[in-house]
Amino acid sequence: MSDAAGWSTIESDEGLFTSLIETLGVKDTQFEELISLDPDTIRSLGPRPRTSSKANPTQPRLRRNLPLQMDPRSSRRPCRSPLDGEYDQTATDNNLFFAAQTIQNACGTQAILSVILNHDNPQAGQPAITLGPELSSFKEFTTGFPPELRGEALSNSEAIRTAHNSFARASPFADETARPQDDEKGADAYHFIAYTPVNGKLYELDGLQPHPISHGACDAGSFPEKVIEVLQRRIARYPAGETHFNLMAVVRDPRVSAREIGDVETLEREERKRAAWQWENTLRRHNFVGFIGEMMKGLLG
Repeated sequence: MSDAAGWSTIESDEGLFTSLIETLGVKDTQFEELISLDPDTIRSLGPRPRTSSKANPTQPRLRRNLPLQMDPRSSRRPCRSPLDGEYDQTATDNNLFFAAQTIQNACGTQAILSVILNHDNPQAGQPAITLGPELSSFKEFTTGFPPELRGEALSNSEAIRTAHNSFARASPFADETARPQDDEKGADAYHFIAYTPVNGKLYELDGLQPHPISHGACDAGSFPEKVIEVLQRRIARYPAGETHFNLMAVVRDPRVSAREIGDVETLEREERKRAAWQWENTLRRHNFVGFIGEMMKGLLG
């Protein structure tokens, strides 16, 4: 792997990830944390279409039900075949974006981009994610690159690295001379993996694997059931009682549909959520040591 210096560790948080992709120019897209591992929970994240008072509400549909999983103790495995699914060595020939992970602290951002960059021009009938100029240029520049070179391009992208680092928690006591690998000795290392339907298949996109992993035929309609089966098999490989998993879905910004149908209640709720996210992100960036020191002086003085 290339030197990880210059990339800070960021938290797994729906508000942070949403703000990160917006900083990179992505439009009308956000993250939602999933608290239940079942297909109905995934579907329930979608906006409800307009209905009349006499009509039966239709099943809400998720615009882009593409979760990310944080998986403990993952490492690069030089296996001839994955533990589940099959390597698809030709997937990138069919315009699937896949980058090898060449730096340690950016796996969350890399998993996010594995979803976002595969849905700017989806199959007919599926809404597209608006990337914005920065990510559009990055994807165009890396078109045709092998996964290893795409990973190097990602690690060397100043714009993506700057956006990523802007959400790192302030730490006045951090040793800037220590490598991130040294900090993780003796502690669990966490890793992010993307699951998304592309070109009629469910893919597991893990930068520590040599190729995208195919889990068989899958479209937007069958995605909730299909991905839950895959996730349940993965979780079952860990000891009973293992709880260090975090699942998030990439969804359409609910405020868009709320404005379209005049849903004031949903719009107000989402605006309050965004305000809370903004406040939390501000606190992450702020160093409170000076303030606490002055306060202690006042109390002891």
